[in-house]
Amino acid sequence: MKGPNPPYYTPLDKPTSNATAASFLKKPKLYSLAIVTILCSLSYLLGVWQHGGGANTPSTTSNLGAEVPCFSIIHNTTTTTTTTKPSSPAQLDFKSHHAADDGGATILSSIKVYPPCSPEYSEYTPCEDQKRSLKFPRDRLIYRERHCPSKKELLKCRVPAPYGYKNPFKWPLSRDLAWFANVPHKELTVEKAVQNWIRFEGDRFRFPGGGTMFPNGADAYIDDIGKLINLKDGSIRTAIDTGCGVASWGAYLLSRNILPISFAPRDTHEAQVQFALERGVPALIGVIASKRLPYPSRAFDMAHCSRCLIPWGQHDGAYLIEVDRVLRPGGYWILSGPPIRWRKYWKGWERSREDLNAEQMQIENVTRSLCWKKLVEKDDISIWQKPANHLNCKSLRETVKNPPFCSTQDPDKAWYTNLETCLTPLPEVSNSNEVAGGELPKWPKRLTAVPPRISGGSINGVTPEIFQQDLQLWKRRVSYYKTVNNQLGQKGRYRNILDMNAFLGGFAASLVGDPLWVMNIVPVEAKFNTLGAIYERGLIGTYQSWCEAMSTYPRTYDLIHADSIFTLYKDRCEMEDIMLEMDRILRPEGSLIIRDDVDTLVKVKRIGDGLNWDSQIVDHEDGPLKREKLLFAVKLYWTSPASADQQS
Repeated sequence: MKGPNPPYYTPLDKPTSNATAASFLKKPKLYSLAIVTILCSLSYLLGVWQHGGGANTPSTTSNLGAEVPCFSIIHNTTTTTTTTKPSSPAQLDFKSHHAADDGGATILSSIKVYPPCSPEYSEYTPCEDQKRSLKFPRDRLIYRERHCPSKKELLKCRVPAPYGYKNPFKWPLSRDLAWFANVPHKELTVEKAVQNWIRFEGDRFRFPGGGTMFPNGADAYIDDIGKLINLKDGSIRTAIDTGCGVASWGAYLLSRNILPISFAPRDTHEAQVQFALERGVPALIGVIASKRLPYPSRAFDMAHCSRCLIPWGQHDGAYLIEVDRVLRPGGYWILSGPPIRWRKYWKGWERSREDLNAEQMQIENVTRSLCWKKLVEKDDISIWQKPANHLNCKSLRETVKNPPFCSTQDPDKAWYTNLETCLTPLPEVSNSNEVAGGELPKWPKRLTAVPPRISGGSINGVTPEIFQQDLQLWKRRVSYYKTVNNQLGQKGRYRNILDMNAFLGGFAASLVGDPLWVMNIVPVEAKFNTLGAIYERGLIGTYQSWCEAMSTYPRTYDLIHADSIFTLYKDRCEMEDIMLEMDRILRPEGSLIIRDDVDTLVKVKRIGDGLNWDSQIVDHEDGPLKREKLLFAVKLYWTSPASADQQS
């Protein structure tokens, strides 16, 4: 569905109304204007005569007025509104004022055009490529982990949308519907027909909310969980779903003000995570194998596995130990499906009673060694709770040696970090009633409260004062964004949003009232590891190095925000490779907001032109004297050509 053109931003320069102009002309200043006009004309003629007046006389400024529209922008930094002095609408143009570091050679050279990739790359996920994965061990699913291409293998082309691609349904309709053309896979409609995950209806898919362990629908299943633990009082805000399928559990949690991250490995054909993203549910490609999950410690209030087929008791409990690392003190782990209630279901599961009993005993033993308390096992659901602190657990370690407490590890280090079979120690407390690391306010108060990691001084260089300043800064910046990109202020225009360099999550926090979610990225190269504080605010995110591709499908995001990302990665990796990745994960007609130094943005715009982005550089919210500028861009609509079958 081709969208409107020109792109989704409005020009900053608006002509003065006729009434204003008329009132100006009525003022008794016409004689002064006439005299000034005559004097200017005489000065011009005198200048021409002094310089020879010939047509062949060179002049470096003769075309300046023609190249740069003459208008100025008045900024009101207290109200963040933008007005203009009289002028006709025109694109902002920096070519006559700013030059790139190469002395302008980049500007003067021809634009490098990036061609479309072959249609076979329409679902390309560079770091989860199926052919490359076959080179790695199948043991513990290592072959399904991230394995990124070498520099010489990087594609220098634009990943195409499939023929017939349409803008997704708006939330909340997208929770239940997705266009077949966007994710052209029918396999799940056959394989999961009994579980009622997904149905194919003409040109679209319907998601009834079913699942293997919730035949009455995800909503009813969550209601059952809500009878066992409190999902309504704001104490549970962030959740993680392991082996998520099409993420129906996460999709129905969102209506309860609980923000989930769902993940599953890259399938050979089913594209479950792609369906989740198309539905407008936060999801990433991922697997618990030999590496830590890319999240900080103490991130999630609740973790969930519904028949996710993860061998929780094996490998010395390494996978449950990893869940313990990312689970907040007092947080819950929920398990449904095998081996829970094996005595009732063992025949249907086609496994022996002995095998299922042994599996459950393994899980029970590991959870006890982690000092978790089993709260309840009712019907198909079991729930455990992590302790609020490790005071009693340390006493238990005197008799139960395994797993030992980890000694030297950084609990928040989680980018290509090996799993360990040691227990991540919680921060020290003074008494058994104290919550390790600090108790969090209930949602929504935790959004604006100073995160305990900051108030406790565990993020060196980030103080409560800096947090409060950042809070106000992003309110002002997002208000300004909405004056430039009027679509950002329209609820429902954007659903899936990416912030490539989130710092404290201020951008996401300023949008939290809208029907959207933001994946906050803390680059592993960033000066401060602030992702734990972002989670303490009740927001979600992940670690990422932008010298590599993100673990997500093409066309994941409706809007990408990038604050100083190219300055951060200067001399680390190629600008064009980062921008090609941005183009890969942005939907057709999706938008970008890029903040950086003006010389950097000149280069960014040049590459963006070669990527077929429609872009405009505008002033900083504090006015034109700031070297930092903003680039607003839209990825234009285009798709793969129709195949022979589609043409017939």
